[in-house]
Amino acid sequence: MSPDRSSAWPVDEHTDGVLSGLKVLDLSRVLAGPYCAQMMADHGASVLKVEAPAGDETRQWGTLSDDGNTSSYYSGLNRSKRNIELDLTTPLGKEALRRLLDEADVVVENFKIGTMARWGFDYAHDLAPRRPELVYCRISGFGADGVMGGMPGYDAVLQAYGGLMSINGYPDRGPLRVGVPIVDIVAANLAFSGILLALQDRHRTGLGQFVDISLLDSVTSLLVPHSANWAMTGMQPQRTGAAHPAVAPYQTFDTPAGEFFIGTGNDRQFRSLMTVLGRPELADDPNFSSNPARIAHVGELGTLIAALVANRDLDELARELNKAGVPSSPVKTIGEALTDEQVLHRELFIDDGEYRGVGIPIKLSRSKPRQPIAPAAKGADTDTILRDLGLLDTDGLGSEAISGDPSYESPVDKRDARVATIS
Repeated sequence: MSPDRSSAWPVDEHTDGVLSGLKVLDLSRVLAGPYCAQMMADHGASVLKVEAPAGDETRQWGTLSDDGNTSSYYSGLNRSKRNIELDLTTPLGKEALRRLLDEADVVVENFKIGTMARWGFDYAHDLAPRRPELVYCRISGFGADGVMGGMPGYDAVLQAYGGLMSINGYPDRGPLRVGVPIVDIVAANLAFSGILLALQDRHRTGLGQFVDISLLDSVTSLLVPHSANWAMTGMQPQRTGAAHPAVAPYQTFDTPAGEFFIGTGNDRQFRSLMTVLGRPELADDPNFSSNPARIAHVGELGTLIAALVANRDLDELARELNKAGVPSSPVKTIGEALTDEQVLHRELFIDDGEYRGVGIPIKLSRSKPRQPIAPAAKGADTDTILRDLGLLDTDGLGSEAISGDPSYESPVDKRDARVATIS
């Protein structure tokens, strides 16, 4: 449904992913938006990332590359995308964006609310009338309206604001941030799902729509089962450390060999656990014979189990328990997890000589994902794309198409035209 200008936005013909042929314009930065767009690229979409001259902030987060131009953080969120550098405050930048919007099937952005409207690209008033088939996804902190509408939001801020931080950690210590940016990650997955829903609807109706994702919505959706418990009882959930608030035993145990996690979801699994640990009679003890009883005596139960696993070989114990149907595992480091035999078997870590990083978690039987490609350098495709859009002549200078006025002249010296008006 996009205008036919394939030379300006070439589609990767070397993938049979389910999104092959879809044109996605990634105007986002940091985490949720880039991660959403990366998932679309993984499954065949042709994704074009637009970066400002200063670049995505995450290029300077975490471990830097040898040349200092990118980082491990950025690399984990921006693979398999083409990259154009645009200063969207300039006439050329805005015109390039307008033409790219005219071609895109999907737009993902997380600008401060009102920014796109200020540039003349408001979805409801400008884009939808001109491109009714466009699927437009905006990711924000709190949404556009309400008492917090338009306010900025970062993952940890929403963990605090949305209640998640209050239930994470130990009861005798303060609230604790979840160790990964879980709110952003869930927002990315919600955006991905919302876009796919809108594309399915477009398949039926021919019409796109606005996909409204906020970090507040994301964190609220995460409060399971605590939100349901509070809704039912009105009681404030308490931090339970490594233990589960509603299931026992479902926690880590400290041993001389390291931390070990055991999770039992029903009485059968608990009986199997006690049998493997050599205390089958505890499954019939009134204090432990049902989950409500185990929750009521979770401290006592934890002390008993800790003593039973204290001197066990953790890998051997995990094999015995899992064979008996009791989910369990030693607590692994990141390096141990990513090099684990099953993780490698599932192709969840890739090191093929050209790309080294986490693999693609969604697997389909017939449609295969794209082989991951390392993130492009900032502005790697700028000249090619602007030239194909008719905004750059063969000498690298802005053309008359910048303003539609044949008499238009760049206000800068020609030697610096590309740098000043493009990047």
